[in-house]
Amino acid sequence: MDDYKQQVKEFYNSRTTYDHEEGTRHPLEANLLLEYVPLHSGDKILDVATGTGLVAIPAAKKVGLEGYVIGVDMTSGMLDQARQKIATARLENIELIEADAEFIDFSDGSFDVIFCCEALVLFPDILAILQKWYRFLKSGGFIAFTCPPETAYLGSVYRSICARVLGTSMTHILEPLGTPERCENMLQQAGFRDVEVKIVSSGRYRNCREDRLSQKRINLSFKGNPLLSTLSQIQLEQLQIEYIAEIEKLGTDQGIWEDTTKFLVRARK
Repeated sequence: MDDYKQQVKEFYNSRTTYDHEEGTRHPLEANLLLEYVPLHSGDKILDVATGTGLVAIPAAKKVGLEGYVIGVDMTSGMLDQARQKIATARLENIELIEADAEFIDFSDGSFDVIFCCEALVLFPDILAILQKWYRFLKSGGFIAFTCPPETAYLGSVYRSICARVLGTSMTHILEPLGTPERCENMLQQAGFRDVEVKIVSSGRYRNCREDRLSQKRINLSFKGNPLLSTLSQIQLEQLQIEYIAEIEKLGTDQGIWEDTTKFLVRARK
């Protein structure tokens, strides 16, 4: 998993305009997540994979000086952007920690709310991290996160071409939380109750014909599956051929329709 996590870090560190990327919905999704959970003055908040602070910064404003927000992220580039915004807003009730959230620890019952916007699918063991967050929460506290359905971002195309070229099925990064039922089941296994999933539908037309499937891109799509460590150049070229063939089937005059739907998910301890 070390190689996979390093690739995740490199991918997000390279996104120096994350808040304003073309076609981005990141600020909107962060705001929707914040509105999905009642925040009160004095609340203690943990924002996991805080990135540029899109959730942590407005949360700090909502909980006021009596409250506190801790944002955790392992990408220094993202945190640098967050620090600049915190300084501009002159916020004193927010702390940023550069760390791998899989290994960071807090005392039991430390937080009223735990947020994770966009990043839960990246964790190697989702159930284990949810169980850890359950322990971090106070009784009655909320967890809230966003995740895409398994149909989003051409996930089905990646699954089908890899199965054909490699001769075996692999779990795509979006599959474990890829339906409302899977989100609910995962949270219940971790001990949570009162699970709610809201579907926010969205999509866009995109020109994918020039896309190149690098080994890193395939590796990220399947969360560092060990089968990919032996991917040959011939297999990579065949994957590219199969990918373009699938794209051609889906093409329209406007481009390829890419599903960017998100689930808003919340539950209580």
